[in-house]
Amino acid sequence: MERGLCAKRGTKVHTDPARPGLIVTDASLAVIAYNGEALQILTYPAQPSEIRHLDSWLSNKIRSDLSRRQSPSRFVEEFRSARRKYLCRSFSLDLKASNGNGSSTGNGWQIVMLERTRTDTVKLTQVSERFGLTAREQETVRHLLKGFTSKEIAQRMAISPNTVKAFLRLVMVKMNVSTRSGIIGQIVGSGS
Repeated sequence: MERGLCAKRGTKVHTDPARPGLIVTDASLAVIAYNGEALQILTYPAQPSEIRHLDSWLSNKIRSDLSRRQSPSRFVEEFRSARRKYLCRSFSLDLKASNGNGSSTGNGWQIVMLERTRTDTVKLTQVSERFGLTAREQETVRHLLKGFTSKEIAQRMAISPNTVKAFLRLVMVKMNVSTRSGIIGQIVGSGS
């Protein structure tokens, strides 16, 4: 019997690349539940229906590829599946449950989330470090890259359009460019 929260064995798993892969494990990193995205990420390039003893296989994959050797409850920050990179974040979930005699026990579950990294986010992070951009300047540039006007950026950031213009001027000075296009050019050019 499959314990996963995804499609049954033998059926096609449909995933949405924008949704993160979610995995729930116990303290020993044995799989308790997972969604279709996590299954797709961890089993690629194989089809899940081709893997015998899928839950056991997934538990071993998590122990070997996602957990850090020195601390089994700690996970790597980045995971690679084929050519795709995923951010790996984990959260402890210690639900208290009654064991029948009045005392409570914790379960020590771990929730692991795998999110696909976007190359433009990685580039922006690298450019931000290179030019020493503040968090608000990065946020402004992120909106600029999406094609928003100063007024639209201001609405999204809950600041005035003049403050947006000030952030963009500071970014231009740091990047040694004189236009918004120059900011975009620095970010696009950093990938080459």
